[in-house]
Parts: sequence; structure tokens; C-alpha cells
Amino acid sequence: MKRFLLLSLCVLLNVTSLVSTTVNAEVIHSERSLYRNIIVEDKGDLRCLKFNEKRNETHQSCMLKSDPEKLVFNYTKLLLASLLLTDNPERILIIGLGGGTMSNTLHQLYPQAYIDNVEIDPAVIKVARSYFSFFENERIKAFDKDGRIFVKRANLKKHKYDLIILDAYNGDYIPEHLLTAEFLQESKALLTDDGVLAANTFSVSKLYAHESATYQSVFGYFYNVKNQLNSNRIILAQKNYQLTAEKIAQRVEKLAKPLAKFDVNINELSDSMQSTRNYQDWPNNSKVLTDQFSPANLLNID
Repeated sequence: MKRFLLLSLCVLLNVTSLVSTTVNAEVIHSERSLYRNIIVEDKGDLRCLKFNEKRNETHQSCMLKSDPEKLVFNYTKLLLASLLLTDNPERILIIGLGGGTMSNTLHQLYPQAYIDNVEIDPAVIKVARSYFSFFENERIKAFDKDGRIFVKRANLKKHKYDLIILDAYNGDYIPEHLLTAEFLQESKALLTDDGVLAANTFSVSKLYAHESATYQSVFGYFYNVKNQLNSNRIILAQKNYQLTAEKIAQRVEKLAKPLAKFDVNINELSDSMQSTRNYQDWPNNSKVLTDQFSPANLLNID
């Protein structure tokens, strides 16, 4: 089976400038979970969570010990462009915990919001609590569940979310059952009428066109958010595509100061958003990913 080229590089580019130093890394925690080898490593002021797989080693989360609120990864900053599409989200779902950075950041921005964090690996939750200051209270919960199963059960319970963030990885790429049209339909059903879904993907991926076609088939027009700092691509999709330039400008002004403390320039994020209504960068005949036609099937095609 062919593998995704440059995937590890895409992940590591987020922290290249920070970890390229003569300071030797110190492993402060290492364990084998049910799913992977988990390593927590200190390199000077930088602390990183890594998953050591057979084929590669990827950074899942990093923080500066001297300034934990500052966002290290470029993609975490890009994900915050989702806040331009929703006002004061009251209920948030995050699939893929890492070190808990996104949950902590959103809690500081919206302290009254309820945040459900879903992570398949209970060892990752434990490490996030112990080494990355992952914060929990009566409004912020962590569930050791498969993201697809959690979404199905949440729909049965008629739950609704103003913001859903998809940021789950299995070592190679996004788990294939979290990429299909069926899963996106299930996730869309969880959104409030003005809710938004934000997905962390890569612009350097054999699946780029197929992912795009799949999101379009479920949501219609969506936004791509990219910059030149790395190869991440954030997809922003709404249950109802209704954003105006005036509304974005209002939210940019509102968010500029709160996001500055996290080293996020919301003006740059706004400029990085590109609607597929105006620009489609994949072929019209790109095949939609489904539960029957999965990424694994696609990778077997020559």
C-alpha cells in the first residue's frame, strides 16, 4: 500500500524553528498504550507530546513551559479562524485531544462554554492532564471514546454544538472512518443552525481532492484556510453558508485583542480564508470518500 508522502514533515514543520537547537531533548515520560508509543519530551523551554509509530514519529502537541498560553503549532492558530464564523459558542466538541491545547484556549476565550473532548486513547488523556496542564471542570469533559461512536450517540441524544473541531490522527493520517461523507453527515447533524465545523487536514496529501469533494458533497461551499508557514489546510464548513464580509470584519475587530495573548493575528487568519464559492482547486470528477470507498481503497489505486 502506498503511504502519504511528506506527512511527518508536514507535522514537524510546525516546530522546526523551535526544536532546531543544540539543547538535547530529555524524555520525561514514555509509555506504550493500547494504540501507540507515547513520549513526552523536553527540549529547553519546549515540551512536546510525540507518538512514535513504526514508520514515523510525529509531534502531536507542544507548549512553551515559560508561556503555556502561547500557541506553538501553526495549525492551532489556523483552527481559530473558525471563530470568525460563529459568535460566542456555548457548546463545543473537539475530536482528538493531543495535549489539550485547543480545549484550554477555547475555555479561556469562552469560560462559560461547555467543551466535550473526545480521545480514543485514555493514555493520551492522562498525559495531557499530567504534563500539559489540560484543564477540566464541570463544563469541560474528556471522553475516552472513538470519535465516530461519540458522534452517533450524541445524535441519538439530540445534542447540538455551535463548534465542532476535528483533529484526530492515527499516526499515518486522519482515521479513515472520520473522513467519509457518512461521518460528515453525522457531524453536520450535530451542528446548531449557525454552527461551524473546523477540520485539520493537509494540503500535501494524496487525498486532498477527494477530501474537498467529500466536504462539498455534504456542506456545499466551504472555506479553506492556509498559509506559507506549513502544509496544514483547515476546512471550515457551516450548516448554513451565510457569512458576509461585513460580519467577518466585525468579528475580526472583536477577536483581535483576546487572540493576541495567544500569539494569534486574526487579521492574517481572515486574509487566509478562501471560499470555494470563488475558487475550487480540485477536479470536478474527484471521487467522494464513503464508508464503502475509503482512503485505504484509494491508496491501492495506481
